Amino acid sequence: MSHFLTEHLIHRDEDFMVIHKPAGLLSVPGKGDLHDSVLTRLVEIEPNTLLIHRLDRDTSGILVFGLTKHGQSQIARQFQDRQTAKIYQAVVAGHLVGEGTIDIPVVYDPTRPPLHMVDPSHTKPALTHWQAIEHFEINGNAVTRVKLTPITGRSHQLRVHMQYLGHPIVGDTLYATPEQQQWLARLCLHAAQLSFSHPRTGQTLSFDCAVPF
Repeated sequence: MSHFLTEHLIHRDEDFMVIHKPAGLLSVPGKGDLHDSVLTRLVEIEPNTLLIHRLDRDTSGILVFGLTKHGQSQIARQFQDRQTAKIYQAVVAGHLVGEGTIDIPVVYDPTRPPLHMVDPSHTKPALTHWQAIEHFEINGNAVTRVKLTPITGRSHQLRVHMQYLGHPIVGDTLYATPEQQQWLARLCLHAAQLSFSHPRTGQTLSFDCAVPF
């Protein structure tokens, strides 16, 4: 199991480590038989590993874990207080031009678990900045590479917001059309960059994780 850390470790110091999470692996154990996860694998290697935040199972990219209680609490507080800077990349269906902001709440849809949906009447905001980067085709289908900057951190926020914009993320088995789900064999959403302050020194740290699609 130690090869997992060898392959996926981006940074490590006394208080935390930064991991490249592969697509298709849970951040934390799920219900029932869904025991395998990044956290499970890391605890087997480093028993002091502590959860700070998580990514959807099908999303790849940067994931941070604490190695001390101090590191965990200090970095987790930065996530809660929106003091981290997160940049994702995605490939979305269609030809999207320019940039903009999506400002509409995202809430859990109890009638269609595990889906979420937009709900303008909800009081908690969900805010995403988007910017088109590149246009190309996948098997003759027009797609756009976009940079996504979530200001809030609601569950499924980026996936729901891009669907709301009319440009679902390619390979999204929850929010894209059946056709768009088949264009690539994975969800094209990746946590590419993350910045936060070091839990002891206060120095701003920035981490990058190469986009695999």
